[in-house]
Amino acid sequence: MVINVYERYYRANAVFSGVKRNGALVMLTSDSEAGNITYKAAVTFFPHRDEEDFAVSYDAYFEEELFSGKGRRSKKKEEEYLDHLRETIDAIAEEHDAEVLWDEPLGDERRG
Repeated sequence: MVINVYERYYRANAVFSGVKRNGALVMLTSDSEAGNITYKAAVTFFPHRDEEDFAVSYDAYFEEELFSGKGRRSKKKEEEYLDHLRETIDAIAEEHDAEVLWDEPLGDERRG
């Protein structure tokens, strides 16, 4: 079962498939099944053409696996991954000539 441990929308600067992307959805997810757990950091960049536009497009979706192995959800591990989420997402974004504007959130964070 995939759980969004954290997600938040931010302003962004990127171009994918010839389309300017002004927004980013940043996520930390956990997926557990049969005694195994996987944590991933992910970001997707979307157009955000106006204040109402949160239509996420998946042609600019990128993720990095942070952990996969035996175990179950751990609040301690999740806090550790959240402490480094910005650095992880920045590295992913940099690989794709994109930028998340961390000081410009487009709403409140959500935790699951």
